[in-house]
Amino acid sequence: AGAKDDSFNVLDLAEYTKSRPWWRKVFGPSSGSSAEKYNVATQLLIGGVTGWCTGFVFQKVGKLAATAVGGGFFLLQIANHTGYIKVDWNLVQRDMNKAKQQLKFHSSGNKMPPEVKSRVDEVIIFLKKNVILTGGFAGGFLLGMAS
Repeated sequence: AGAKDDSFNVLDLAEYTKSRPWWRKVFGPSSGSSAEKYNVATQLLIGGVTGWCTGFVFQKVGKLAATAVGGGFFLLQIANHTGYIKVDWNLVQRDMNKAKQQLKFHSSGNKMPPEVKSRVDEVIIFLKKNVILTGGFAGGFLLGMAS
């Protein structure tokens, strides 16, 4: 019988990306803002189309979620009224008071946690670098929600 060659070639992605400039532009860690890559019309088109798609999907999913939540609440009220379930309103009131106290405690400091602040800073930097793209996205999103 014939001898099999069981050796495999290993692809080092780090070395591969260094020798391929197009790959580095697309997937590189410092690929730059879209303003450096595309002209204004392309940025508006990309932002508008992705915004419209997102808005359209958001609208459809939102309607479905609202229907599910409303229908579930309606069924729970019917089950409570007919006696299938009993609600311990004292327990609900106690849990609501606990939640209010925790909200007062967290909002009294008026300070964002550092992980939230760093994410907010990243979003602001992205918005500043890609203002045309995000403007197109916002407009497309509103159009998608309206359609």
